[in-house]
Amino acid sequence: MDRLNLFPDATSVEFGSLTIGGCNLTNLADQFGTPLYLYDRATLDNAVEAYQVALAKYYPGVSRLTYAGKAFLCLAIAEWTQQHNLWVDCTGLGEIAVAVAAGVPPERLVAHGVNKSAADLEAASEHAGVLVVDNLTELQRLVEISHRRSVPDLWLRFQPGLAVETHAYTQTGHAGSKFGMDVAQVLQAAQLCREHALLLSGLHFHLGSQFSDPVPLASGIERALDLARMIGFGGDWTLSPGGGWGVAYHEDELPSPDLADFIHLVASTLVRGCKERNLSLPRLQLEPGRSLVARAGVALYRVGVVKQVANRVWALLDGGMTDNPRPALYRARYSALPVRGPERSMKEPVWFAGPYCESGDVLIEALPFPEVRAGDLVAVPVSGAYQLSMSSNYNGCRRPVVVWLDHGLAQVIQTRETVEDLFRRDHRLAKPAGTG
Repeated sequence: MDRLNLFPDATSVEFGSLTIGGCNLTNLADQFGTPLYLYDRATLDNAVEAYQVALAKYYPGVSRLTYAGKAFLCLAIAEWTQQHNLWVDCTGLGEIAVAVAAGVPPERLVAHGVNKSAADLEAASEHAGVLVVDNLTELQRLVEISHRRSVPDLWLRFQPGLAVETHAYTQTGHAGSKFGMDVAQVLQAAQLCREHALLLSGLHFHLGSQFSDPVPLASGIERALDLARMIGFGGDWTLSPGGGWGVAYHEDELPSPDLADFIHLVASTLVRGCKERNLSLPRLQLEPGRSLVARAGVALYRVGVVKQVANRVWALLDGGMTDNPRPALYRARYSALPVRGPERSMKEPVWFAGPYCESGDVLIEALPFPEVRAGDLVAVPVSGAYQLSMSSNYNGCRRPVVVWLDHGLAQVIQTRETVEDLFRRDHRLAKPAGTG
């Protein structure tokens, strides 16, 4: 069935039950409880290989992959990136700390952020090999830091004034965006780097996330190359056109956008553009996050209540907007299958919602589904990116356990939060003077 194609590569139906990475999902739910997030190692590995094969085929220069930590970052994921020699993109002190603890070396750590704090800049200067400068104020702060310590290589974040077709909240390169600098500001930043002997080694831009038409990237690359020529980059420089390549979240969106089309357009535009401008080919640095990790993840929930309201069937789950806010934020569409009997015929549309005190806590709307009952397990595919990284403790929710699946082995990589975790940072009020 098409819906099964949304699940990780290592998914199968065995004895009438969903299995991923050789692990039966019913057994995993019994062992670890729900909500439960699963990450399939084989799917992650295959996604990296697909990028590497396409880059080797289409780009004649040096190319590198950066895993976008904002998609989902924990110690285990960061350690996995180093098994593939990936760079890791870290936004701020917290993500830098995770990457460093996982053993990511400075030469493969790049620091991002639109409003880096003093602590962020200090951490980046100590641990990162590259820092992407978002604005002139940040660059002035780096100049001050450079008077007392070394700072990383710098890339300047360019705002090309273009938009890709995606949700307005995930467009980042259009005029008026909070991200990056326009042409005049980038040229001013380059001059400041020269005046203060800061090592400027590249340009970065990012048009948006979850797009499937790569054509606007060509215009972005052309504008970045014009800027590179104005700056006067020599034989050793980097261009990062970001990432953001989309994935299918729903069977209506299958097949997923062709990665080869994306890589071929980026590579061919870059090769042709450099030749026309007499520029040396840069190191091509791509920053996929979602397209590496989203399909590797599956969220597993248990149905608590099934209720009929007017002409609607609600299946109320034990998780929702606290572990996956994307439907509430972006109207993101998801699909799902029952863990037991996933190949059963569809009975009627079902609305899946969470237990939280918000009408917007609706995970999936009007999804054709087999008969659903209280106690059933529901598996939601393509749950690996931008869910746990944006999760919350709303209504006292405890973030779910995360399990790594690898050829029949299931390993906890993040434990479920406890009630004690909810008030670990709290302090009681001091007793007023004169009271017992």
